[in-house]
Amino acid sequence: MGRDGRSRRRQRLEESKKEDLKQDAGGGKRWAGWEGREQGRAHLLNAIQQLQRLYEELIENEEDCQLDRYKSSEKSGRSRWLWSRLITQPSTYAPVKGLYLYGGVGTGKTMLTDLFYEQLPSNWRKNRIHFHDFMLNVHNHLQMHKGVSDPLDVVAAEISDEAIILCLDEFMVTDVADAMILNRLFRQLFSKGVILVSTSNCAPDKLYEGGLQRDLFLPFIDTLKKRCIVHPIGSAVDYRQLGSAEQGFYFAGKHYSTFLKQKLQSLNGDEELRPQTFEVIMGRKLQVPLGANDCAYFPFDDLCDRPLGAADYFGLFKNFHTLALDGVPKFGSSNRTAAYRFVTLVDVMYENKARLLCTAEARPIELFENTVTVAEAHKISPRSSRSQKSDDPDLCVDNELGFAKDRTISRLTEINSREYLEDFEVRLRQHQQQLQPLQGVDNADVVLA
Repeated sequence: MGRDGRSRRRQRLEESKKEDLKQDAGGGKRWAGWEGREQGRAHLLNAIQQLQRLYEELIENEEDCQLDRYKSSEKSGRSRWLWSRLITQPSTYAPVKGLYLYGGVGTGKTMLTDLFYEQLPSNWRKNRIHFHDFMLNVHNHLQMHKGVSDPLDVVAAEISDEAIILCLDEFMVTDVADAMILNRLFRQLFSKGVILVSTSNCAPDKLYEGGLQRDLFLPFIDTLKKRCIVHPIGSAVDYRQLGSAEQGFYFAGKHYSTFLKQKLQSLNGDEELRPQTFEVIMGRKLQVPLGANDCAYFPFDDLCDRPLGAADYFGLFKNFHTLALDGVPKFGSSNRTAAYRFVTLVDVMYENKARLLCTAEARPIELFENTVTVAEAHKISPRSSRSQKSDDPDLCVDNELGFAKDRTISRLTEINSREYLEDFEVRLRQHQQQLQPLQGVDNADVVLA
């Protein structure tokens, strides 16, 4: 299904947030009883002011920042790219600092950033992309320019030619390969005038905390704080939890496996579920145990307990709009790697607005009970750390996963809300209506561009 246009679910969510901002301190009976409502409103207003500041500075410095993609320049984008391979270009840092928004899950970071991005003039060089997708593109382009003396500089030039304003959603570093190149990549990007607008669940100083060779990553944090204003959203309100609480297609408990397949078959109609194979990226293929009508069935282990990553999941949701996932376990130290993959899977699914049918060992809020941050572990037991065993042998002490779990729980809750599923059905019908003109046309008469 296409991702064009704003969904009804997002419209309702945005309207709720805007209405919350408009309510005066003495009104808003519909919001009564919300713990932290006033504080949440204040944090959102502060974030809006930061985005407004950035917008006004960009308007004021449009020419200096070379934002207009159509204005003639000394060299075309391709010429700049070619020239950058031959000689070192002088640094052209933007006169405008970017913005790094961080805070708890569902507090409106992505929504506000998307609204900011949509208000930017269409002729500006801009790009909005999920961090997972951005890093996949970087690694793919590095492979393409393998023979160049400094492929990272070429990739940075390509990115800056396309977009001066780079909006990255869900900045989270868990992969050592990403961590090792981020500092040099962003030093190159910033020196080419790129302005970063990013959202994250954690402060810059907490990024990649406890990761392998983190000392090599620390210079990136310094670079990030120099080129961006760091702004926290301390709201305790998770707006994703405001949807109608429905079980959806999330089935917690044992003995639901057969029922899950039956439910998936009922959604498919008469077409039989059968094994399929499709290409993910650069010739890699993924085996689908059962699939039909853009719906796919996978046992949990097949997707999250194998060496798969974001590229595989993006490929999956480009080919299927519905995933039936069977047997999600509770997570702890024994399946930490699978937990990371599950977090990535949910992120990619949410980004692609896909539908989830799921059987799990426990409710979403209970899946990560044994996953905690270092600070949380010390509260449980002062001796708990990465290097020392706690009283619970399955306790997983991991800062990145400890921060990410709240986002995953929040998104699983929203994915199973009535609003989300209604919006999915609307988009599915629109997609099917777009395909109707092709029905009854002989394949030989159809030419695909």
